Amino acid sequence: MSPTVSVQIVTYNSSKDIEACLENVRIQSYQVKEIIVVDNASSDDTIERVRSFRTKSLTNIRLIENEVNIGFAPAHNQAIKQSDSDYVLVLNPDVNLDPRYVQLLVEVMQQNPEIGSATGKLVFQSAPDVIDSTGLVMNRIWRAFDRGAGEPVRKWNQSAEVFGVSGAAAMYSRKMILDTSLQGEFFDEDFFAYKEDVDVAWRAGLLGWKAYYCAEAVGFHKRGWKKGGRSSIPLFVRKHSFINRYKMIYKNLTGWRWLKRLPEFLAYEIAVHGFMLLKEPKVLTAWFDYWSKLPEMRMKRAEIRKKMNSMR
Repeated sequence: MSPTVSVQIVTYNSSKDIEACLENVRIQSYQVKEIIVVDNASSDDTIERVRSFRTKSLTNIRLIENEVNIGFAPAHNQAIKQSDSDYVLVLNPDVNLDPRYVQLLVEVMQQNPEIGSATGKLVFQSAPDVIDSTGLVMNRIWRAFDRGAGEPVRKWNQSAEVFGVSGAAAMYSRKMILDTSLQGEFFDEDFFAYKEDVDVAWRAGLLGWKAYYCAEAVGFHKRGWKKGGRSSIPLFVRKHSFINRYKMIYKNLTGWRWLKRLPEFLAYEIAVHGFMLLKEPKVLTAWFDYWSKLPEMRMKRAEIRKKMNSMR
C-alpha cells in the first residue's frame, strides 16, 4: 500500500489565503489522506471559509477550533496527535503548492528512510523567480537562515541534503516525529512560534536523521509580513524570534568543539544586546521567559542526551 500523508495547517486570521491553500492541496497528484486545520481563535471568517470549502469540494478536512491562540508549535502538535499517517506535511496557509509537491517529497523519502524531513523549492508568490527558502542553514554562531533566500531561482536547481527544512511547507516522517519528540512534543511548545522548525532540525540531526531539499518540488510563499522593516513586526513576534534562538542553543549544543567559536559568539552577542538596549529594549524582556522556562529546558536537554547515548 502507498504511504499515507496528512496535511496540517494552522490558521490565525487567514481568510485571505486559506481557500487557495486548500485547493492546491486538493489537486495534489498524490492522494492526501486528510487535511487537518487547527484554527487559533481567528477573529475573521477563516473558519467559515474552511467549512464552505469542505462542503463544496467534499474534501476530507478535519477542523479543530481553539478558543484562544495557543501558538504555532502547540497547534501543530495538536494536529500531529490527531493523525496516524506515515508522513505529515506541515503547511502554512499562505503557501500554494505545485500539484506534484507531495508526490515528489514522498518518493524521495521512501527511497531513503534516513531522510526524516524534506522540503521543496519555496519561492516568493509575488516574485516566483526569487527564492524564499530551499531549507535551513546555520552559521558558526548558531544563527539560522533560510537557505538561498532572496537569490535567483536558477541558482538552486540541484537537490541536496540540508541542515533542516522550513516549517512553511515541511514534510516529516512519522518515524522521525516519534523518535525525536521530547515529553510527547515534536515542536517545542515553549517556543509558541518562530524557530521551532530550526530546533526540530537541530535535534533531528543530533539523533541521526537527514533533511533533504528536492529542487523539483515547488511551493509559492506569500510571506507578506516580511515586506516592512522591523518596526512593522509585532513586539511579541520579535520577542519570540529573539529568545527562541537561545532556548534551542541551550537544548541542542553538544560537545566541546563549540568553545573555539566562543569569542566570535560573544562579540556578536555584545553587539546585538547593545543594539536592543538602545533601539528595542522591550525585546530584552524576553529573557524573563527564558529563565522561567529553564527547568523545563534542562529536562529536555537531558532527554536529548539520553537519546544520543542510546544510539552509541
